[in-house]
Amino acid sequence: MSEDKNRAYPEVIGENVLNLLNRLDEHIADSLFQQDLRQALKQLSHVKFALDESSIVAVTDHAGKILYVNDKFCAVSKYSRSELLGQDHRIINSGYHQKPFMAVLWQTISSGQVWRGEIKNKAKDGSFYWVDTTIVPFVDEQGQSYQYLAIRNEVTELKRVEEELQLMMSQVMRIQEEERRKFSRELHDGIGQSLFSLLIQMDRLIGEGEAKSTDLTALRQQVSGIIEDVRSLAWQIRPSVLDDLGVVPAIRTYIENYTNHYGIRVMLDSRLFRRLGALEETVIYRVIQEALTNIAKYADVSEATVVVQEMDSQVLVRVEDQGKGFARNKAAKGVGLFSMEERAKSIGGRLDIRSEQGHGTVVSLVVPLKG
Repeated sequence: MSEDKNRAYPEVIGENVLNLLNRLDEHIADSLFQQDLRQALKQLSHVKFALDESSIVAVTDHAGKILYVNDKFCAVSKYSRSELLGQDHRIINSGYHQKPFMAVLWQTISSGQVWRGEIKNKAKDGSFYWVDTTIVPFVDEQGQSYQYLAIRNEVTELKRVEEELQLMMSQVMRIQEEERRKFSRELHDGIGQSLFSLLIQMDRLIGEGEAKSTDLTALRQQVSGIIEDVRSLAWQIRPSVLDDLGVVPAIRTYIENYTNHYGIRVMLDSRLFRRLGALEETVIYRVIQEALTNIAKYADVSEATVVVQEMDSQVLVRVEDQGKGFARNKAAKGVGLFSMEERAKSIGGRLDIRSEQGHGTVVSLVVPLKG
């Protein structure tokens, strides 16, 4: 007699029912898993559809070889899918971005970090287009990037408008500086010279004794003070030495006047030994002027440093103090900061301000050199 037959029927039936219930639970669990999987795949399909409709999408391997592109990538780049797959992104390289820019990009994503920025590309027909880009690395268990997902949105029209606005801003600044130059010359050479002639005539009258010496001497002192005020105003509007001798002599003279006025010692390290374009020299002068003015107003220091250095194809300018510093609020920009940044953009330069409360401020300007 079998073992099952030796056992009571209720016990056997109960065990069989339990096994059946276990198998039923497994089936239900498997069914629920399949439902969850189908739902997840459906959601993933919706996400892919939304991305394909709105963005330029590409997937590359760890070496940058293109594994996947969507239809929008092909439409914008004007390359077919077969022409793109297996290539790297040099196929759409516009040559606009310098090597350091691309080096930082690759260093960022290869270390497993997300990179965001704007890139100028070149389509198959030679036309250029801009894309706002986010590159997301896929990282394995060892933390190594093995694939990259690039999501781009075309911003060519936006960049065109920005360039037009920047050109307009540059023209406004150029006209503004030209008017300042004319006004400064008129103050110095026109009104200033007239007042100086009046001073000479007063000296002659005093020497000849044709008027009360005390009254005329007092009047002469007033006229002399007005002359100094006019010269100072002319200098502040635009120093003639900037146009006549260049930015370095202009900076030296400004620092001398600045030290006499504010009592702040400024150490100048200048390694620029040639003239630059008028716009570049104006931007350098104005940025240094604004930075030193801010130091006098807010830093509470007795000394500061100005460095002007030519390196390779650019001029580096740095104004530094060890004063109070400040917490930078990017959402709120003062007129001075806005002016410095717009001036830097007008010549294709870059302005950077680093400040920490209690540890001073560094204003850095990079000016690209033409030719």
